[in-house]
Amino acid sequence: MREYSDELEADLLEFFGVDLLDLWRGELSLRRLHVLISSLLSRQGSGALVRAVDETAMWSHESHLLARISDALEASNYLFIQANSAEETGIDPPQPVWRPGAEAVEPEPEEPAMASPAELSEWFGAMNAL
Repeated sequence: MREYSDELEADLLEFFGVDLLDLWRGELSLRRLHVLISSLLSRQGSGALVRAVDETAMWSHESHLLARISDALEASNYLFIQANSAEETGIDPPQPVWRPGAEAVEPEPEEPAMASPAELSEWFGAMNAL
């Protein structure tokens, strides 16, 4: 309550019409306050308290699904264009949609894996045996 008192007070008024000062006036019990706070924390995607406690809860489950669908569509379109182009298109791969609580991280380019001389010799030997 101390860390998120402003958000808690705003949500109690908005969703339940309960003033947090009622606790000190004796009109609100600690048990009822606990029940109301538990209810607020289960409302994903709404309320200042939920957003303050967990930034990823800013979005509802449906919003996260829509972001995944958007990412999949962009990737699908990119792959379709690359597969059906006779020459290099110069299109960069799509970046995923930003999600709350996730840092925007640029993917590091992978270094090509090089085979050792022993692995190459073994592979060519297997190819000659065919």
